[in-house]
Amino acid sequence: MPMNWNAFSSRGGGARGGIAHRAVQAGWRWAQRKGAVTAEQPGGHRFGAIGHGTKLAFPQGTVFGEPWIRLGAHCIIGEQVTLTAGLMPDLDLGPDPILTLGDGVVIGRGSHVIADTTVTVGSDVYMGPYVYITSTNHSYDDPHEPVGKQWPRMEPVEIGPGCWIGTGAVILPGASLGRNVVVAAGAVVRGAVPDHAVVAGAPARVVRTWDPREGWQPPLRTPAPAPIPEGVTPEQLIALEALAAAEPVAPVVADE
Repeated sequence: MPMNWNAFSSRGGGARGGIAHRAVQAGWRWAQRKGAVTAEQPGGHRFGAIGHGTKLAFPQGTVFGEPWIRLGAHCIIGEQVTLTAGLMPDLDLGPDPILTLGDGVVIGRGSHVIADTTVTVGSDVYMGPYVYITSTNHSYDDPHEPVGKQWPRMEPVEIGPGCWIGTGAVILPGASLGRNVVVAAGAVVRGAVPDHAVVAGAPARVVRTWDPREGWQPPLRTPAPAPIPEGVTPEQLIALEALAAAEPVAPVVADE
């Protein structure tokens, strides 16, 4: 009677399987290091600007229109992130940048930033994975023509500095986010959002705002985390974390 073979079984692999596994892992880590795009190691990309310390992780997603893409310093672009300027590659888009990222922008893996017209992302904006930002919407004015064949509508997108954009959020054409805006995971944002606001839902609406006199309204349900005292070193923080994680030792009680 034939025996079923389990593809995940280690039977038959032995030492050779272990060596092959380690070789593949080492090769992948090497490819990640060598395949990353930086100012010093741009590969085939010719960005309009790429700041010091900025890195596009390997493997990259779709990237085109690089001469009209400007990346600030110390940005982290995750794996499989799409960055495009223009409707398609090899277009002349004029003298001005189309897609601009400020300093310290973080874009999570699998995200897409589609800039057919101007998209501007301020400094220190953090995005979770699978965020979708686009300056183009399909139009469906003609009921007899397939939607994909109708000329799209384009509106600039602006994301202010210090924003946090949660996993799976969608930022639509014409959106304008102020400073330090929080976009909840899965939110679909269009229109203007004021500074220091929290938006959630599809379509997104403002669910919390910050008032200089009253603070957050409605009030936050959890207290703010205690800031790290000045002068504390990373080594001290690591030691403190290890101490907190250690299990308490039961006291020794002498026999009577």
